Amino acid sequence: MHFQFEVAPPPASSLPAAPVQPAPDLTPLLQQLLEVQREQVTLLRSLVAVHDATPRWRAFLARWAEEYPEVGARCKTSVPMLEKAYIGMIADLTEQLNRADGDGLDNEFTLNEFLDRYGMRIGQLGTLLSVIAPIAEAARTDDA
Repeated sequence: MHFQFEVAPPPASSLPAAPVQPAPDLTPLLQQLLEVQREQVTLLRSLVAVHDATPRWRAFLARWAEEYPEVGARCKTSVPMLEKAYIGMIADLTEQLNRADGDGLDNEFTLNEFLDRYGMRIGQLGTLLSVIAPIAEAARTDDA
């Protein structure tokens, strides 16, 4: 059972003619939008500048440059070693978890052993990286 309906359009003479309205002038509105966007860009740039710690680390290095002149260079050479140790520990941790097939941390003894083995060391390496890496970056921008 298929039905076909044909609907014819109404005759053109029965449609009311729509009044032609002139397009409103959008120039002031677009200028306001552009000004608001410029203001947002200025605010975002200042927000990024506030959260950028590099100038503070540069000032820190400059304050102690006479007493510790090689700290920046040493941090630059230390960061790759710390990163390698950190990623190595993460790789070892994930390998250990994948070997356990999901039931490796089921009891309190294995969980405590796991945390003793990885938790403190990964946390400490992460902290060291979060301190040394910004100093190395600040020293890198001073050299450039």
